[in-house]
Amino acid sequence: MRRLIFATNNKHKVEEVRAALDGLVEVVTLSEAGLQGEIPETADTLEGNALQKAQWVWERTHTDCFADDTGLEVDALDGAPGVYSARYAGEHCSFDDNIDKLLYALEGKENRRARFRTVICLIENGHPTYFEGRVEGQILRERQSNGEGFGYDPVFMPDRFAVSFAEMPLEVKNRISHRGMAVAKLVEYVNGKRENSDE
Repeated sequence: MRRLIFATNNKHKVEEVRAALDGLVEVVTLSEAGLQGEIPETADTLEGNALQKAQWVWERTHTDCFADDTGLEVDALDGAPGVYSARYAGEHCSFDDNIDKLLYALEGKENRRARFRTVICLIENGHPTYFEGRVEGQILRERQSNGEGFGYDPVFMPDRFAVSFAEMPLEVKNRISHRGMAVAKLVEYVNGKRENSDE
C-alpha cells in the first residue's frame, strides 16, 4: 500500500485522516517515520505554512507527504488572527487567552463575520498540490460550550446553525468542518489517482 507521511504527531488529526484514507494509503506520523525536530512555521499564509511543513518532511525523506495549517479569519480584524490563531495571545498562551483577546478586539464591532480555513499541502515527487476547506460563520459575544471543543470552538457559530462548534456533537462538527472538507478533497484526489492507475 502507498505510504504518506503526515507532518504531525497530533493524535486527533491522525485518527481523523487515517479513518478517511483507510484502505487507500498508509498514513505515517512524524515519530513513526523517525523524524524529530522543530518544524518551521514562519510563512504569512496558511498555504505557505502547510508548504513549509510538507517540504521539511520531503527534504529529509524524499517520501510523499502532506501537512496542514488552520486559521480563524475575522473580517472586522482584517483577517486576523489567521496564521497566528494558535498563538494569538502570545507564544505560550492558552485557548482561553486567545478567546479573551479575540472578544476584546471585537468589543463594539457589529460585524462578527468569520471563517475557519484549513489548507492541506500534499507533496508528491517534490511537487505540491493544495486542498482547502472552509466554513463560514460568526463570532459570538460570549462563550457557548457544553465542555466540548477546543481552540475558538466556544465562540464560533457556523452559518445555518444556532449553536457554537463546541456545543455540536462531534460527528456533526466533523461532517461540516473546515478540516473535514479539506481532508475529503485530499481523499477524492488520492482515490482518483489510484483509480486512474488501475485502468
